[in-house]
Amino acid sequence: MVYSVKNQIFVYTRASYLYFQQALIRKCAEEKALSVGLACHAQILHFGLQNDVLTSNMLINMYSKCGVVGYSQKVFDRMRVRTVVSWNTLIGAYAQDDVGEGALQLFVWMLREGSEFSEFALSSVLCGCASKALACESKQLHAFAIKASMELNKFVSTALLDVYAKCNFINDAFRVFKHMPEKSDVSWSSMMAGFVHNGLYEETLSLFQMSRRTYEEPNMFTISSVITACAAMAALIEGKQVHAVVHKNGFGSNEYIISSLVDMYAKCGSIKESYIVFIDSEVKNVVLWNTVISAFSRHARSIEAMILFEKMQQLLLFPNEITYVSVLSACAHMGLDEEGRKYFNMIKQQHGMSPNVFHYACMVDVLGRTGKLTEAKDLIDQMPFKPTASIWGSLLASCRVFRNVELAEIAAERLFEIEPHNAGNHVLLSNIYAANGRWDDVASARKLLKKSEAKKERGQSWIEIKDKVHSFMVGEISHPRINEIYSRLDELLSTMEPAGFKGHTEHDLHDVEDNFKKELLKHHSEKLAFTYGTMCLPSGAPIRIMKNLRICGDCHEFMKVASTVTRREIIVRDNNRFHHFHQGFCSCGDFW
Repeated sequence: MVYSVKNQIFVYTRASYLYFQQALIRKCAEEKALSVGLACHAQILHFGLQNDVLTSNMLINMYSKCGVVGYSQKVFDRMRVRTVVSWNTLIGAYAQDDVGEGALQLFVWMLREGSEFSEFALSSVLCGCASKALACESKQLHAFAIKASMELNKFVSTALLDVYAKCNFINDAFRVFKHMPEKSDVSWSSMMAGFVHNGLYEETLSLFQMSRRTYEEPNMFTISSVITACAAMAALIEGKQVHAVVHKNGFGSNEYIISSLVDMYAKCGSIKESYIVFIDSEVKNVVLWNTVISAFSRHARSIEAMILFEKMQQLLLFPNEITYVSVLSACAHMGLDEEGRKYFNMIKQQHGMSPNVFHYACMVDVLGRTGKLTEAKDLIDQMPFKPTASIWGSLLASCRVFRNVELAEIAAERLFEIEPHNAGNHVLLSNIYAANGRWDDVASARKLLKKSEAKKERGQSWIEIKDKVHSFMVGEISHPRINEIYSRLDELLSTMEPAGFKGHTEHDLHDVEDNFKKELLKHHSEKLAFTYGTMCLPSGAPIRIMKNLRICGDCHEFMKVASTVTRREIIVRDNNRFHHFHQGFCSCGDFW
């Protein structure tokens, strides 16, 4: 076989030329060099070497690594002889490309052909099902694995628990995990990721502690899941412990782990430590900049967020769509409408991007929070997208602040169509009517809520004390120290009266006497969580509270006065932002 390159002639035997092309294909797969791979394939066809099974298998793998599974399928279809490796490689290609149905169809075809199959094929097709959350098919594959005596294989078991977790069958996933005779680090990380995916954050932390006791060294995926769980629970103590594990295991230079830590500290209410992690990072990519800008935005530190935005560009890092969402949110939180307009216009004028629906949502929020409700409604009407629930929800919330009933009814009507089962929209409209003294409309709104069968979410607050998270509902009765908490709260309220807090009954929108309103407001969940914090935490220590709903006006005033009386910093994370209460003031400037 003669081959000419740049006036040089090379003579190959068939075997040596084939070996040379296989080496090139392998390199193309590693570097995802599609154009060179296509040239190699052309040479193989030119010299009639396409019937070599190993070469065809390598071509299938190369095309799949380059993201063109269709080419892999064409190579596979033209093979005269297919080995188990051929089937496994193509099934794996479909699974990696998130084409679960294709992987499943190929697996069924393989079985009908009577071809051998291995645990690799079964685990690959399960991974494909996981990407599409194919629950029914996954259960059938589980039954097949049991029949083939493969259910205890660590690759198959890990794929099974992963697909069950992604299909929200978390109990089935944990059952598979428990019965695994051999658990790899991938098994542990998959189970923790499954718990996080299903919102079981305490279980994630418990499993992490269990893995540490079995001397299983964590990998980056395990650490990422645990940091996410700490962030969701605002578990600062556990978060710091995980941070120590990050440094101990040498993950401190990983940019994604660093971004997760910055986000975790911010969501735990510790913006200072979040910024320290950011500053200490040697490599700062756009993801990390976005994370820290978003962190300052959520903590109502809009000036810092905007300074970071400018500094990022000075370092020749160009903001992306997510960066603009964060900086626009910062403007919205503090009602900075001029700055908001400037950044909104910059998206297209300076960086050549078209504003997306999230940018419009932020801009509607900016205008709404500054009282420009008509302008916000005009922007919604002019935007090139169908308005989302968050956009109408933002306008409705602004109507509550500025008591605009007319626009509130329009926004609420749209929300009832988009989110018929969201009770919060009905409650917010009812509150707007109540704030304007329209009690007949309040009754109608609540009647409509009852008719819709939407469930109203109850207010709930959490506080972490000595590695344990304590949860409180409004009017809590189940906590073991609840009688002490109520008694201490009464004492605290008596102390706060001379300091100016007498209960702000205008924030309770029930048509009842003021004395009864005070009783309704007194036992809100965040007040109970704060009181328990004063009982258990050292004097002067900050109190961090997490709440699932927006903090009400009465509780907001309570926290401001309490921060002065108790000489503590109080940090409340509600469903929208952070509030830092210190010496009678809140970081939000009473704008939330």
